[in-house]
Amino acid sequence: MIKTQSSADGSNLTISVSGRFDFSSHKDFKNAYEGASGSPNEFTVDLREASYLDSSALGMLLLLRDHAGGDGAEIKIVNCNPDVRKILTISNFQQLFDIK
Repeated sequence: MIKTQSSADGSNLTISVSGRFDFSSHKDFKNAYEGASGSPNEFTVDLREASYLDSSALGMLLLLRDHAGGDGAEIKIVNCNPDVRKILTISNFQQLFDIK
């Protein structure tokens, strides 16, 4: 399941993922950032409740990065469990995202 929350000034959008983060989440994840009210310039992807992440989820994170401005994008990935963090590390995503 994908939930969003905007900061009071609309500059930050938090996208929370729960359960399996895989291809079945694609449409909801894309709608979460494309349908954001205001124009956020910072994004936070909260994976606290994500139990699983696959290659399509990695692709969705890259699409979010492109949407947010590519190399200049400010995207944090937070609250990763050890399994999810391992997948992100193996994929070298720490070079593209701020992983906390």
